[in-house]
Amino acid sequence: MKSPKIVVIGAGSYFFGRPVIYKVTNSPVLRDGTLALVDTDAQVLETMMHLGRRVTEATVARTTLTGSTDRREVLKDADFVVLTFSYRNAHFRGVDCRVSDKYGVKMCSGDTIGPGGIFRALREIPTALAVASDVAELASKAWLINLVNPTTVLGIALMRYAKDVRSFALCDTLHEPYLRLKLLKGVGILSDDAQSLPSDVDEKLDLAIAGVNHFTWMLRFDYDGRDMRPKWRRHLVDLAAKETADAQAKARYNAAYALELTDIFGAYPVVIGHTKEYVPFYQGYGVSPVLPAGLTIFDAQHRAEQTHKHMRENTDYAAGDKPISQFLEEGKGDHATDIIESMWAGQHKRFYVNTANRGAVTNMSADAFLELRCDVDMDGPQPLPLGEMPRGLLGLTQQVLDTHELTAEAAATFDRRLVLRALATDPIVNNLGDARKVMDELFETQREILHENWYV
Repeated sequence: MKSPKIVVIGAGSYFFGRPVIYKVTNSPVLRDGTLALVDTDAQVLETMMHLGRRVTEATVARTTLTGSTDRREVLKDADFVVLTFSYRNAHFRGVDCRVSDKYGVKMCSGDTIGPGGIFRALREIPTALAVASDVAELASKAWLINLVNPTTVLGIALMRYAKDVRSFALCDTLHEPYLRLKLLKGVGILSDDAQSLPSDVDEKLDLAIAGVNHFTWMLRFDYDGRDMRPKWRRHLVDLAAKETADAQAKARYNAAYALELTDIFGAYPVVIGHTKEYVPFYQGYGVSPVLPAGLTIFDAQHRAEQTHKHMRENTDYAAGDKPISQFLEEGKGDHATDIIESMWAGQHKRFYVNTANRGAVTNMSADAFLELRCDVDMDGPQPLPLGEMPRGLLGLTQQVLDTHELTAEAAATFDRRLVLRALATDPIVNNLGDARKVMDELFETQREILHENWYV
């Protein structure tokens, strides 16, 4: 069986650049194919190409490695195109968060909900749709896989406005097998140092997780016929007791927030570092104090420093200043190429994918763009039946989806009225006057990056 051609748009990605190279060169399914790296920064591209060559040589893979700053040069006949791009991510998220905080909206991540999520989508969607147009022309049979946040909004935009291209969206927060390993360790079924799942896990584990990306909820967690949610709650209590105020914004008091939401809604928020930002309860609105504390905003400077350090390490690996043996020892696959491997080889593995609901959640529309466990093959993701979304969570989930749908439409049509409507629908925006001021200020401060059509 021949190996596929995979094109990565955004080869210098903080989260996915290294794992893609590791996975492709180490996978028996992928290592004899083509890996095409694309990055608009020529220096970053050169670094990642050097890194790819060193890893290919070390693994004796027969991977054809190619690269370009112009995606059209390498897209022809691609089997998979993976979107991982983002221009000055930390900087613009910092701008989003600081401006929003000025008007009373606090975002601990700022890339998927609130004004930050909306404006990141406005920045990224035009590029995603332009790539999709090129894919339709040059690689019409390819699967386009989005890993760019806000992944739901970009996934909706591709589904609705790039209908000639087959696409779905991913997020690494529900990456298997690491998700199930974490849960089973937390309830004591696996030891803390376990690296693999039990061979009979599929027969014993009944796990139901559903929702919108970054707003997903564990509705059922049974193992060998026993409900594990009480044990998981005790695990949260233990974690909450150890939390301190000095953690970074995304990690700060996550167990305490998760414990409260679990007790209220009867379901565990699986990605609490983001979910706490999706609800108004930790914004500081109202009279009663927020316990254990309100949100703090995303530390863009810290992320920028992390990104610089990560790229420095890439450069050291590429130049030979760090041994490739260390790269290989520490490496692991990424969500996209794990799925590509399974799709291409017909391995019939199941993954969490962002795609149209198609009846999996029975009390939501067929085209609701949800994160669900799916069978995934070369025909794409097929969501597994799940049942109803519980009341309470149903309403919150629909509000998030409506915000995302409006954002996708606004980004595709360059309609400022829809941007304001998305802000008015957003669950953490609570003042229309402030919404207008946030919108106007973010449009003004981001002229250099937003599409020119917003200013005609």
